[in-house]
Amino acid sequence: MPAYNRDIPSFLAVLPPSGRLIALDVGEKTIGLAMSDASRVVASPLKLIERSKFTTDVHTLSALCREFAAAGLVIGYPVNMDGTEGARCQSTRQFARDLALKIALPTLLWDERLSTVAVNRMMIDEADLSRKRRGELVDKLAATYLLQGVLDALGNQ
Repeated sequence: MPAYNRDIPSFLAVLPPSGRLIALDVGEKTIGLAMSDASRVVASPLKLIERSKFTTDVHTLSALCREFAAAGLVIGYPVNMDGTEGARCQSTRQFARDLALKIALPTLLWDERLSTVAVNRMMIDEADLSRKRRGELVDKLAATYLLQGVLDALGNQ
């Protein structure tokens, strides 16, 4: 099995028919986490992990996967606006490969273009949150946004 999948059909082929998905919005300083319900209809914010050493991050992620009986992982894939893949994509692919060696769950890399922009816009326009509060929420809400996109795509298959 490859370390990760890049499209919904190949992800579905290795994904159990039910069970929660956990999404990761991997940043340089934090990892925003979101989780689906077991029927994979609704995404909800889970938590924010302050990045540390990879082994510490994996330990935390592994514990959460066990606690919530995760069936699969979705990792935000930071494609450039023009569709090209830059250095952040390379580091995300490496993170996904390294994570697969420690957590044996089906994993999908999902294009996260505009997820942070959409979440920030919602927090400013609709929730009227301060800059500080937005900074505390943006990564886990971006993970929620990208996971909901995956859930919607899975529902259309």
